[in-house]
Amino acid sequence: MVELASLWLPILITGFALFFASFVAWMVLQLHKNDWNKVPNEVGFMDGVRKHNLPPGNYMFPMAGDAKEQQSPEFQQKFQKGPAGTMSIYPPVSMGKNLGLTFLYFLATAACLAYLATLALPTGAGFLPVFRFVATAALMVYLSAMIPQSIWFKNRIVGHVIESVAFAIIAGAIFAGFWPAS
Repeated sequence: MVELASLWLPILITGFALFFASFVAWMVLQLHKNDWNKVPNEVGFMDGVRKHNLPPGNYMFPMAGDAKEQQSPEFQQKFQKGPAGTMSIYPPVSMGKNLGLTFLYFLATAACLAYLATLALPTGAGFLPVFRFVATAALMVYLSAMIPQSIWFKNRIVGHVIESVAFAIIAGAIFAGFWPAS
């Protein structure tokens, strides 16, 4: 049985590698460049939203208070007339904090992948079985949340799919390369 502590190096390397791969995906390859659209008359739109003094949070419009209201003719008419959508209002953004949390996310997911692999793979497992197991688990981790998000909120996911496959391959290769010998 493989001890989780023996996988500290691939966990750390995977965390750093995926953080770097994320940078490459966003900043160099710009996989997410077309994920967002600019609002026409952005200044007017922002001025209009600012007047409502909305606190940071996620908003849906139109929004029904409960299922009964959602079925009402008035709500259905509002929904059909549109626009319908979601909007997130952010507090002031700290790039340093967000980058740090992203790195911690990659470390935490790498640790979870390592733990999962210790449950399924023996010491001395070959490169290909470790790669296949970890890459499959990593793909499930990095991609699975985006599919329902896209279904419900119409997010563009092409970049996320490409990025998730790359993350899975990177994580699988690192763990396979550093898997403890028997």
